[in-house]
Amino acid sequence: MIGAGELRKGLTIEIDGTLYYILEYHHIKLGRGAAQVKLKLRDIRTGATVEKTFQASQTFKKVDVEEHPARFLYREGDLYHFMDLETFDQYSFSKDELGDMVNYLKEDLEVEVSIYDGKPVGITLPTTVDLRVVETPPGFKGDTTQSGGKPATLETGLVVTVPFFVEVGDIVRVDTRTGEYVERVSS
Repeated sequence: MIGAGELRKGLTIEIDGTLYYILEYHHIKLGRGAAQVKLKLRDIRTGATVEKTFQASQTFKKVDVEEHPARFLYREGDLYHFMDLETFDQYSFSKDELGDMVNYLKEDLEVEVSIYDGKPVGITLPTTVDLRVVETPPGFKGDTTQSGGKPATLETGLVVTVPFFVEVGDIVRVDTRTGEYVERVSS
C-alpha cells in the first residue's frame, strides 16, 4: 500500500478491483479543509480516461505491471491479435476490451502490452499514429489552414477534422490521446 503523497505520474494502482495508470497527479490544499489528491487515470483494460479526487490520507494498492513491446498483427472478427516482440507470444483482445483504441490499430503498429499476474490486461498505444485518408470532400481554391477544417475518414474508420488542403491518399498524423489531427506526413 502507498499513500496519496507517494503517488506520481506513470504508476499503476488498483482502485475497487480496477487497474489504473496515473496520467496526471495534482495535490490540492484548500484553506481550512483537508488536502486532496486529484488524479487523471486511464483504465488499463478499457483505455477509458477518468478523473477522480481522493483525500490525501487515503492509501492505494500499487500494482506491478510489466510492459512488453508488441506488434499488432491482424483483426479476426471482434478479436485483435498482437505478438510480443521479445518472446513471440501472441495475445488476443476483444473489441470491447480495447474500446476506442481499435480506431488507431493498423497492421505492424508497435504498442506496449501490459501484463499483470502473468496475464495480458491491456495495451498502450504510441502517442501518435500515421493513417491514410480514404475519404474526404475536396478542398476549394482560397481555403487555408486557418479557416477551419473538413471531416476525413481514415483507413481504420476513424473520422477526424483535417485542414482543407488534405486530400484522399494523404497520410496524416493523429494524436491517440485526443483523436485529433496533428499534421500531414505525406501526400
